[in-house]
Amino acid sequence: MADDIDKIARTLQETILEGYSEKFKQEFSSPKNIGKIEDADSGVSIKGVCGDTIEMYLALKDGKINDIKFMTDGCGATIACASHVTRMAKGKAIKDALRMKPEDVDKYFEGLPDESKHCAKLAIDTLKAALNRYESKKGKRSGSQA
Repeated sequence: MADDIDKIARTLQETILEGYSEKFKQEFSSPKNIGKIEDADSGVSIKGVCGDTIEMYLALKDGKINDIKFMTDGCGATIACASHVTRMAKGKAIKDALRMKPEDVDKYFEGLPDESKHCAKLAIDTLKAALNRYESKKGKRSGSQA
């Protein structure tokens, strides 16, 4: 009985992942940077057009993303895109991370199916919102000291 259930689950997962690249399947099956950063320098929660939400947390040092984590209630595409975005952003200078685009994620995954492209946008938008929040908070702190 358990073998039958495992076989059904594998078949279902293969069917769901049809049309996705091997890079996508690997990211989906083993996502990185999941979790929260307790003393994060910035954190945001963004809801996408599909209803998925990504929370992203940043720790910055010397103008670079020192650590980055995410949480999501989203689908496999949202998980894979958020995981990839966090991996791409880690170690980048803020200005370089702000230049990242959904097309970068799509290209890495060798083309996302049309129904999943919004997940790349959600992941990038969440990163940029977290960076912008950090910059805004930093500006207020330095502005108040003047």
